[in-house]
Amino acid sequence: MSILVKNFGVTKEGQQVKAYTLENRNGMKAVVLNYGAVITELHVPDGEGKLRDVVWGYEAVAGYEENSPGFGSAIGRNANRIGGARITIGGKDYELQKNDGENNLHGGAPGYNKRLWKGIVADDNKVEFMLSSPDGDQGFPGNAEVKISYTLLDDNELRISYEAKADQDTIFNMTNHSYFNLDGQESDNVLEQLVWIDADAFTPTDAGLIPTGELRSVEGTPMDFREFHALGERIEADYEPLKLAGGYDHNYVLKNDGNYALCCKLKSGTSKILMEVYTDLPGVQLYTANFLDKEAGGKAGKVHERRSAVCFESQYFPDAVHHENFKSSVVKAGGTYRTTTGYKFGISK
Repeated sequence: MSILVKNFGVTKEGQQVKAYTLENRNGMKAVVLNYGAVITELHVPDGEGKLRDVVWGYEAVAGYEENSPGFGSAIGRNANRIGGARITIGGKDYELQKNDGENNLHGGAPGYNKRLWKGIVADDNKVEFMLSSPDGDQGFPGNAEVKISYTLLDDNELRISYEAKADQDTIFNMTNHSYFNLDGQESDNVLEQLVWIDADAFTPTDAGLIPTGELRSVEGTPMDFREFHALGERIEADYEPLKLAGGYDHNYVLKNDGNYALCCKLKSGTSKILMEVYTDLPGVQLYTANFLDKEAGGKAGKVHERRSAVCFESQYFPDAVHHENFKSSVVKAGGTYRTTTGYKFGISK
């Protein structure tokens, strides 16, 4: 089916924001914006065939211009945290923005989710967004060209492909920050939904949520999702990593060996929707919206509460640049960063 493009609104600076609606043969719909390359709507069929919008978002452009939670956002150059907001590449130090205490979170300001991208309808089921990021942007080295593609497949997978290159050695570690609730916009709580993660270990952190460098086994801990567990089942357990983060906000060590593979599942007993997450990246951040606090401006006036949704952020490990045992997120000058993550929807049995 052809992609519908329409005006979504105008920014405070007078920029026209476009909404691109992708729809497959099953009626599943994804709506993405050229502002922030955000996913603003994702309508998937539930167990009764009714479409439910399963991502949090805003009613108007003004919400996305603020968007402190990062609803639906493209995150770059670096997703997650960098300790001390400082990196060293090729023997040279670079100071980043301290926007999370003494650390850097999600690249800094202005974030990639606060910029107008160039949008192109690449195919009848694919939209591409392109952004130029100059040398020194957010403190990172290198003039960079970034592309994000959203493809809606007929097996109900929304596939996100990232590609970037720069003229200096730099960091590329991009992700999507969608907040999922498989019961749709009428739901205020995600804690009864069940999660499975294909990971034997996670990366514990210090009090600033910076990894210590340890790869800790999930065995015998509330971090173990190798079998389905409700998100709320153990979230208040007396376990230091959970207490430090105020819930789940942790990077899991995936077992995909760099291949595009199934890594996570989320399912709802109410809507019967099953979501599968695929990626070729080494980690995924499970985040239970612990820092949401009555976030207003949602669709149809919705106010989003703490722990009302969950994120699965595919990534290189947080603070990878400071840990030799973590896979590096540094891309050499002229080299190409390519990675793919998919969210696929079906019905749970």
